[in-house]
Amino acid sequence: MQLYMESMGKYGDSPFLYPVYGLGGLPESFSRLCAIHNGTYMLNTNVDEILFDADGRARGVKCGEESAFAPLVICDPSYVNGLNKTRVTGKVIRAICILDHPIPNTNDASSCQIIIPQKQVSRNFDIYITMVSSAHAVCAQNLRIVIISTTVETDNPEAEIQPAM
Repeated sequence: MQLYMESMGKYGDSPFLYPVYGLGGLPESFSRLCAIHNGTYMLNTNVDEILFDADGRARGVKCGEESAFAPLVICDPSYVNGLNKTRVTGKVIRAICILDHPIPNTNDASSCQIIIPQKQVSRNFDIYITMVSSAHAVCAQNLRIVIISTTVETDNPEAEIQPAM
């Protein structure tokens, strides 16, 4: 709550920061930071192999005849399929909705986050609702993008997000 209150009004009328023009701003920002800190950001490069040390920890990637090394490798699990390097620890359901009206009781806010507490809906995990609007240049005027997500608990994940829908 303290961080939320300290963030109010710092960068506009919301304590939340959203990348303008959608999530594509995140890798753009990362590549800029990477350049500032003498890192290498490899665009349009196919990864041929993930390189591991003797302890089985990822230490870099091989791209054609070139290799790049790092203390940490972050990748999609499909890159290491069949190598027994991943394990499923949970699943998430996510619904992306396009609305032509505001979410009720949000005072037509340009963005908001709503959290439905787990105990309120007899669950083990909260349900998260995030709304951004055309003010963030992510959709057409008078539209809103709403993302609903939660950790899956049953064999019917679609029913689990119904309280948010």
